[in-house]
Amino acid sequence: MTTGRLPRRWRTLLVLASVAATVPVLACPASPLTLTAALVLTVAQAAALWWLDRHPRRGTAVVLLASAGLQLMFPLFGPNIAFVVLCTHAWLRPAAETLWILGFAVVCVGGPAVLHGGWTTAALWVGAVLLAWSWGALARARGERRVAERRQVVLEERARIARDLHDVLAHTVSVMVVQAAAADDVFESDPQRAREALRRTEEAGRQALTELRGFLRTVRADDEADEGPDRGAPQPTLADLPRLIEMMGATGLRVALMCDGDGEVPLGVQVGAYRIVQEALTNTLRHAGASAAEVLVRVDESEVRVRITDDGRGPAGGCGSGHGLVGMRERASLLGGTLQAGPRPGCAGFEVQARLPVRETS
Repeated sequence: MTTGRLPRRWRTLLVLASVAATVPVLACPASPLTLTAALVLTVAQAAALWWLDRHPRRGTAVVLLASAGLQLMFPLFGPNIAFVVLCTHAWLRPAAETLWILGFAVVCVGGPAVLHGGWTTAALWVGAVLLAWSWGALARARGERRVAERRQVVLEERARIARDLHDVLAHTVSVMVVQAAAADDVFESDPQRAREALRRTEEAGRQALTELRGFLRTVRADDEADEGPDRGAPQPTLADLPRLIEMMGATGLRVALMCDGDGEVPLGVQVGAYRIVQEALTNTLRHAGASAAEVLVRVDESEVRVRITDDGRGPAGGCGSGHGLVGMRERASLLGGTLQAGPRPGCAGFEVQARLPVRETS
């Protein structure tokens, strides 16, 4: 639960308003004792208003008691500032903590009118109390909702950045690790193959740097000052899948790509489909112990369907857990689609299926 803060300017205005409202009372004909008591209540009320920010409960209670005392001594004196203070207190504190002060306000504001026999006036004052408290509670609820919405936006942006970083780095780093291990295995027996593996490692590293620079530019506020050669690097699309398959084949994983159908596919859907294929193949490479995989991409007028299968160890390989699968599901969900992943029925291996609509559904 959050607590509001009362600016110094607002407290000053409250103090001046309370003094201005009670000065006419001090000019009324009354006994010296009554006027002295009214002066003490006026000072106490002003002091409570000044410290209302630090002690909202006690400050509000003192203001209500002072208002009740002035009403008892001067029947024509209304609650005036008590309504403003009650509204302010309901804004400063959570609603559950202000219910007791609401009941106390009903007694302090309506009680003196009842004692003077003004039942109609008391009813009006009680209605005004409920209205003032409702305004403050509503203002607080709106403020908390705005804070929650801003916090949710920040959390969603963090999740998007984490997901995109994972997509950019996980694949190329996995390829680099596999190629470096292959180069180490044949370094003595076949230097030529070792050099080829190292070259592919270098290419993967350069690709990772290029994608990472492109990603960082999308989250930097000052990227207009960056005029590097890789500025504005395009996002991968379905047309880049053959290059991805070729890179995976260089690691020793045989991947067959089949594309079926055609149609206009929005760029965001193409990027999402590419990243899902990339992440699924990366999981196969890192965890499944597979020797072969198959990628099927089918496009029609309503959706893009992606299916990735392998002949690895299935769920024991870890594809069903971790950030990779979560990221794929989040990406599919953000595009209005679905993603299913699990062991292949009736045979070894793992299967990932995604359905991404090419247009918004009504």
